[in-house]
Amino acid sequence: MAAPAQPKKIVAPTVSQINAEFVTQLACKYWAPHIKKKSPFDIKVIEDIYEKEIVKSRFAIRKIMLLEFSQYLENYLWMNYSPEVSSKAYLMSICCMVNEKFRENVPAWETFKKKPDHFPFFFKCILKAALAETDGEFSLHEQTVLLLFLDHCFNSLEVDLIRSQVQQLISLPMWMGLQPARLELELKKTPKLRKFWNLIKKNDEKMDPEAREQAYQERRFLSQLIQKFISVLKSVPLSEPVTMDKVHYCERFIELMIDLEALLPTRRWFNTILDDSHLLVHCYLSNLVHREEDGHLFSQLLDMLKFYTGFEINDQTGNALTENEMTTIHYDRITSLQRAAFAHFPELYDFALSNVAEVDTRGSLVKLFGPLSSNTLHQVASYLCLLPTLPKTEDTTFDKEFLLEFCFLPLKTALWNGFVPCKHVSRHERRISQIQQLNQMPLYPTEKIIWDENIVPTEYYSGEGCLALPKLNLQFLTLHDYLLRNFNLFRLESTYEIRQDIEDSVSRMKPWQSEYGGVVFGGWARMAQPIVAFTVVEVAKPNIGENWPTRVRADVTINLNVRDHIKDEWEGLRKHDVCFLITVRPTKPYGTKFDRRRPFIEQVGLVYVRGCEIQGMLDDKGRTFSKCLGPEPRPNLRGESRTFRVFLDPNQYQQDMTNTIQNGAEDVYETFNIIMRRKPKENNFKAVLETIRNLMNTDCVVPAWLHDIILGYGDPSSAHYSKMPNQIATLDFNDTFLSIEHLKTSFPGHNVKVTVDDPALQIPPFRITFPVRSGKGKKRKDVDGEDEDTEEAKTLIVEPHVIPNRGPYPYNQPKRSVVGPPGTGKTDVAVQIISNIYHNFPEQRTLIVTHSNQALNQLFEKIMALDIDERHLLRLGHGEEELETEKDFSRYGRVNYVLARRIELLEEVKRLQKSLGVPGDASYTCETAGYFFLYQVMSRWEEYISKVKNKGNTSPDVTEVSTFFPFHEYFANAPQPIFKGRSYEEDMEIAEGCFRHIKKIFTQLEEFRASELLRSGLDRSKYLLVKEAKIIAMTCTHAALKRHDLVKLGFKYDNILMEEAAQILEIETFIPLLLQNPQDGFSRLKRWIMIGDHHQLPPVIKNMAFQKYSNMEQSLFTRFVRIGVPTVDLDAQGRARASLCNLYNWRYKKLGNLPHVQLLPEFSTANAGLLYDFQLINVEDFQGVGESEPNPYFYQNLGEAEYVVALFMYMCLLGYPADKISILTTYNGQKHLIRDIINRRCGSNPLIGRPNKVTTVDRFQGQQNDYILLSLVRTRAVGHLRDVRRLVVAMSRARLGLYIFARVSLFQNCFELTPAFSQLTARPLHLHIIPTEPFPTCRKNGERPSHEVQVIKNMPQMANFVYNMYMHLIQTTHHYHQTLLQLPPAMVEESEEVQSQETEMETEEEGMPTQADIPCLTDASVSHELLASQTEATPGRAGTGSSPEATSAVSEVTAAAAGPEAVPTEAGTQQDATSAPETK
Repeated sequence: MAAPAQPKKIVAPTVSQINAEFVTQLACKYWAPHIKKKSPFDIKVIEDIYEKEIVKSRFAIRKIMLLEFSQYLENYLWMNYSPEVSSKAYLMSICCMVNEKFRENVPAWETFKKKPDHFPFFFKCILKAALAETDGEFSLHEQTVLLLFLDHCFNSLEVDLIRSQVQQLISLPMWMGLQPARLELELKKTPKLRKFWNLIKKNDEKMDPEAREQAYQERRFLSQLIQKFISVLKSVPLSEPVTMDKVHYCERFIELMIDLEALLPTRRWFNTILDDSHLLVHCYLSNLVHREEDGHLFSQLLDMLKFYTGFEINDQTGNALTENEMTTIHYDRITSLQRAAFAHFPELYDFALSNVAEVDTRGSLVKLFGPLSSNTLHQVASYLCLLPTLPKTEDTTFDKEFLLEFCFLPLKTALWNGFVPCKHVSRHERRISQIQQLNQMPLYPTEKIIWDENIVPTEYYSGEGCLALPKLNLQFLTLHDYLLRNFNLFRLESTYEIRQDIEDSVSRMKPWQSEYGGVVFGGWARMAQPIVAFTVVEVAKPNIGENWPTRVRADVTINLNVRDHIKDEWEGLRKHDVCFLITVRPTKPYGTKFDRRRPFIEQVGLVYVRGCEIQGMLDDKGRTFSKCLGPEPRPNLRGESRTFRVFLDPNQYQQDMTNTIQNGAEDVYETFNIIMRRKPKENNFKAVLETIRNLMNTDCVVPAWLHDIILGYGDPSSAHYSKMPNQIATLDFNDTFLSIEHLKTSFPGHNVKVTVDDPALQIPPFRITFPVRSGKGKKRKDVDGEDEDTEEAKTLIVEPHVIPNRGPYPYNQPKRSVVGPPGTGKTDVAVQIISNIYHNFPEQRTLIVTHSNQALNQLFEKIMALDIDERHLLRLGHGEEELETEKDFSRYGRVNYVLARRIELLEEVKRLQKSLGVPGDASYTCETAGYFFLYQVMSRWEEYISKVKNKGNTSPDVTEVSTFFPFHEYFANAPQPIFKGRSYEEDMEIAEGCFRHIKKIFTQLEEFRASELLRSGLDRSKYLLVKEAKIIAMTCTHAALKRHDLVKLGFKYDNILMEEAAQILEIETFIPLLLQNPQDGFSRLKRWIMIGDHHQLPPVIKNMAFQKYSNMEQSLFTRFVRIGVPTVDLDAQGRARASLCNLYNWRYKKLGNLPHVQLLPEFSTANAGLLYDFQLINVEDFQGVGESEPNPYFYQNLGEAEYVVALFMYMCLLGYPADKISILTTYNGQKHLIRDIINRRCGSNPLIGRPNKVTTVDRFQGQQNDYILLSLVRTRAVGHLRDVRRLVVAMSRARLGLYIFARVSLFQNCFELTPAFSQLTARPLHLHIIPTEPFPTCRKNGERPSHEVQVIKNMPQMANFVYNMYMHLIQTTHHYHQTLLQLPPAMVEESEEVQSQETEMETEEEGMPTQADIPCLTDASVSHELLASQTEATPGRAGTGSSPEATSAVSEVTAAAAGPEAVPTEAGTQQDATSAPETK
């Protein structure tokens, strides 16, 4: 297998290089935002930049990046654009800037929306330029840029400005481009279309000639573009050199065609145009397909296009076609061809009279149509309306191969993305359904896919070229298409991670060629072992109708001569764990060094990769066992040899064996010499893929009100509760509202009517009756009636009510939850929604799904505090152990709770029986208790009610309520007296409350009866899951892994609530909707609540290509917001000071502050020792170095790391609690660097301590702290902070203080960050501190301090200041301690406070570091001396094992931060360095 070429990373220019650029100098003169006096607009500037900077550099990304970053588009190009100044350079410059914005994944159309007037003219110019001759004004490279721009337009249909221009190109009138016979055929198929077509023709006749000609040009644009592409394609030679401009043009064009076919609004009319052009046939017969290297990506893209052109969907209606409908279409095509042959072509009588099954195979079609002449084939095609009619006197211009291929014969089958076999182009060959193709597809990736850069790009993907990958956009063709795209992308993302693991493990094993030509391993890997023996032990027979085995099993023997803990890991492999079998045949001799910068496959000689699934380990008798299964102890195995029984992929095995038998290829399964395992948390991809495939094999019953919205069509608000036909008018809001005033402010614009006038009675809880909205109704013509209707629609009827008495015991009282306001309180809102559903619809079951265990546990802990019966709560998954409670909410924990609770309740029954003097053993079982309640308790209660109920007109006697009460003795242990004797109504309510308490005991026992009948814990836990639990919580990963088991159990639920919905992958959001079987063909799902913030970070996607090109990071929540699904916005925050909130509230519609943010003292008091509550601190290069990158995306900045830690130490020395400070950064490398400095500087120092957390911004999402110190790291390019969502997260974590360390000159020019950085740069860029101000301070925020302000100009100054401050504190403390020791004993014993202070000082002095522990950073001798010693002591630290620069960078940190006796601690290891790109 050829080794793939290593892609090169685009190196971002430094700030100094940027400033030296000609473009930057022009920007400073004409359009830079920070320049106040700008020169007037000059068209020659645009011409010069385009010719000298863009064209001359061959559209170099670096040049375009500089221009786009300088706000060239926003501040110069578009603001000055008009038809008068439009030119080729102007058009191309705008297109380059828009394309660059899409490449950087930043909003591209905002500038055009602000000034939309000239966009229609601009767009028409683009269309004209795209059709220009390639040897004319626009070069092929330039036209490729235009194609990419058009592709972005077609994928931005949600933008009104773009849609208004694009829809003219893809509507019904575009059928003008069809040949007349084909047009007539299509109009005949759908009679309704003929009416529209006649209407279009009438409207055209009314247009003036110029407008009509313009309209015709637009309608024929795509047809003409296809013809132009075909001419370019035909100019590609078979073997002679070809310019890459032609190849790239062809690739981009096919990408555009795929995107048009994959969206229903564009596909509806375009698919017929594409079919009529016979584009696919031209492509497959082209020379480019047969060029192995140049045409590889083109061929893959072509396979994708072929797949979508034949997609199983009705183009006009948008309905998915069933298997029967597709078969009917196939038969109709064959029979129409047979009728044509019978009527007009006597030479085809044999074909016409044959049955369909006999003539729809390739062999029979070749035999029947091959002998025909080209003219005859053309006549057949023209009869089928596939080609224009051939005049009798002329010969066809098409060659025979072309006519055979597009009319009758299939093209060879291909794999889309290497995974999904595509449909044949031929109309007449027997087809295999997409589901059949999917079921025959292997789930494990092989070496052909893993190292194919077009399918699984490396971490250095730049976004320049197109890829053979599906895209997740706004809309999908069908649910099958939706699942299929997600299936492929999820598999590819997993493949990328698998590739990283294989490369890491195999390179660590150092496979070399031995002297005798075999393989010898010079190293070892924790996650991989050499295979001693491999044997296929079972190949089970296929199921009926299938051609692959039902099961393939093999035995893998390895020798575990490793450390005990690694041996335990291998022996601990569980059933269903996925491993990979690898074959290497190295060609490098023993001792060859491995270079990570060179191609991996070439160095290790990797040949094959196959996946397998563990069944278990074999014992001495050959029986399988698994460490995790069964209560039996694991057998004690002798020796080091271990054999694992594994399941192989049956589909892959069948393909490999077929290849071996038919082509004489090598038997893959006799070559394996390495087995590799993976970390369990990263190894669940196969289970998720199987779940998605199972979904595609079942009838996915999505609720009718959700179906179109998930696909991105129809009315986005159709699933809103206000549009539902079965609206619920009255709801009990329980403890949602704190007061009637709170309720009124929660419904602004509504008229609130309270059923009681007395203010003393207007107390919660409240029932609210809403006006039922209906889409249907009589239209009121009179104005007064309309006003009355509107007034009625906004009137809420509020009824305060009293919760019925639940019993006399204190624990009977309902719990009251107090909603706290951190952030906007999304979690609290979620908890309140769950509570209200639980109380209003007690028979319904609610499923809670979140992205992470941490978020789920936070939510679940708040739910536990609600007034919800504990027996109705269930938490699934492994994260349950982290719940901060002694109670066990797992399945088996709930079973134990039920059993224990049953015993408690039966004891209560026993006590009640004794109090009533009833003989027998009523408390023996739940069943006997039920009879006891029915015959003994109910009879006494009914008799009691008959005695005390109000009879006739006589006034009731209060004393009778207590006198006749039959359960006095039972309630003797309740607070006395039970009855107050104040009024009849009050005492009757107490009596009924007591009975409710008793009745609840027997109700629960009736529910627990099943636990008596079911004997095993497993059966009881299943019953609990399916019947008992009302609120079930799990992560989206658990839902994906366990869907099959849940559906099999008969799991049911009515409502879904998703927290962190904006952080969940699209497919992981969709799967929880289908965890139950439909009822009578319909889903029982009634509500779907999604809670999240699409302005914060999206799901984590490690591969940049899938993230950027395929848009895999788009969550379903974000897509719903983009297509306009109505949202409820939480518009007040309670986390941060108002001044801090201003740094990010511009990103939201109208985010205000809750009242306590202005009222509470902590928000109004200044931050002691610091002049500002937030500040941006500029950090220049330290020792001539800014950012460094020892490994891909493992960015570090020593100067910023030192500065951040110095400020943290300063704050702690002032008295700030260390746990109130968190240090955040935007990259993993910087995180490890800062942790390393803290470990060496102050981690064990009792005067300073450690911050609450040192982590990345991405990891800290959803959390908060009082003070945040933020390091932005980058000094060359803004990097991924340019994603405004990451900026919002970074700015919104702090409550009281935010201090940002960054290279200001870099970030202040970034257009996307302007709203935040304009506020930050308005304050001084040097740190302003007040060292003499004590903590806490009395100074109000914003007041000038009474103490002296000191300005810190750079990091070394701050480090020296902190060192001096620390030494002064130590000396002062030591002097004070000595003074205390010299005092007379009587004075020392005067107060306990002095003693406690003395003890504290002694403790501090014992742990007091020497001067060497905190050296001055500018002390060169100390630094160099420690640098030398540290380099010897820690050969591989943060950025270890990579470059000497990385080692020295970290060594300088340790030199600055630790004394000579510093102990090396863990920092960024190689594994950390090579983890995800950017921050994960």
